[in-house]
Amino acid sequence: MDQIIIHVDMDAFYASVEMRDDPALRGKPLIIGSLPNERGVVATCSYEARKFGVHSAMNIKDAYRLCPSGIYMHPNFEKYKSVSQQLHNIWKQYAFALEAIALDEAYLDVTETAGSIEKARKAAQLIKQRIWKELGLTCSIGLAYSKTAAKTASEEKKPNGYYEILTPQAFVDLIIDRSVRVLYTVGEKTEEKLNSLGVQTVRDLRSKQNDVIRLLGKQGRMLTELAYGIDERKVVPYRPERAKSISREVTFQENVIDHEFLKDVLFLLSVCVDERAKRYGLHGSGVMLKLTYTDMKTVTRSRAVFSCEDAVSIYDEAARLLESLPQKPVRLIGTGLYNLSADKCRQLSFDDVIDGGRSDNEKRWQQLLEKLRLRYNLDFAGNMPKLYNIEILHRTIEYMRRHKQ
Repeated sequence: MDQIIIHVDMDAFYASVEMRDDPALRGKPLIIGSLPNERGVVATCSYEARKFGVHSAMNIKDAYRLCPSGIYMHPNFEKYKSVSQQLHNIWKQYAFALEAIALDEAYLDVTETAGSIEKARKAAQLIKQRIWKELGLTCSIGLAYSKTAAKTASEEKKPNGYYEILTPQAFVDLIIDRSVRVLYTVGEKTEEKLNSLGVQTVRDLRSKQNDVIRLLGKQGRMLTELAYGIDERKVVPYRPERAKSISREVTFQENVIDHEFLKDVLFLLSVCVDERAKRYGLHGSGVMLKLTYTDMKTVTRSRAVFSCEDAVSIYDEAARLLESLPQKPVRLIGTGLYNLSADKCRQLSFDDVIDGGRSDNEKRWQQLLEKLRLRYNLDFAGNMPKLYNIEILHRTIEYMRRHKQ
């Protein structure tokens, strides 16, 4: 076997952490995300809630209709990030390379560290045991010859499961009559395209592979290879500089048509985007704006710029993009940077500006902060770093919406 890969996927991660910390929640249909009287979606839910048909990314209103007796909670991302770091500390002890997909999910290349299937099995079991003993959580693990097979294996025996797929033929035998959604990169839109060819299952795809390649090009060729169990992708540790974009968005609990308020929100979102870019030593040469209207139509606009070196620059470009769009009720707004590259020069931080740094936009920054203070009676200058926490950011923006002057 050229590669030995473990895929670890925590079981209902957010919900499991909450149930661990509050035993009264155990065995209950727990839904983490928005509250039933709010806009938003389900982030995750306990397996008890899934029996009612609730699932991740479901509109919270639909979840409540299916499970009115459920317990609904906002997520505590700071807690989950802390637990995730503990998980990573365990995983990296067994892997030559670790590719984190989310807070609760990762691929581990154990080809060199284990050296054999037998030792890889032992490593997988040790990982499960340690996560339970040290963190009080369960996970599902797949052991396989490729990334696609490892992920498929980890999903096979959830929750708290373990499964192996050691050869391409074993992978094909398992998935041949399953929906094409089982294949990597096949989402709803790609599935619809494949269905238009009469391709419903992996077996169908194999029988119509030439048609699939003509329709989907490079992706079609990759899907054809996956349908035969071929996946040579490597486990690649995450590097922030490889990201294509950095963005932040917020969904309002009530529709917003006031463009001045939307601009105020854009400034706070721009500050968060800028902070994250500086944290990773990145800057962008493009700014994007995203709006979702009340009819659920989403529009995006973008503009290439020479360079965006601070939050004010991001904000100015995003605000200009906003002015180019119709003034209709908005339910979601977001902004971000794209065309990212590693920063080769020192960029000013928030502290630089507050302490009288050298940014040409310092005066504009102070003016924007003063405008927010007067309009919302909030000390943004003294509390801006707290807004990097997404939960505090969302609560602050909702407060602003309700109390704008």
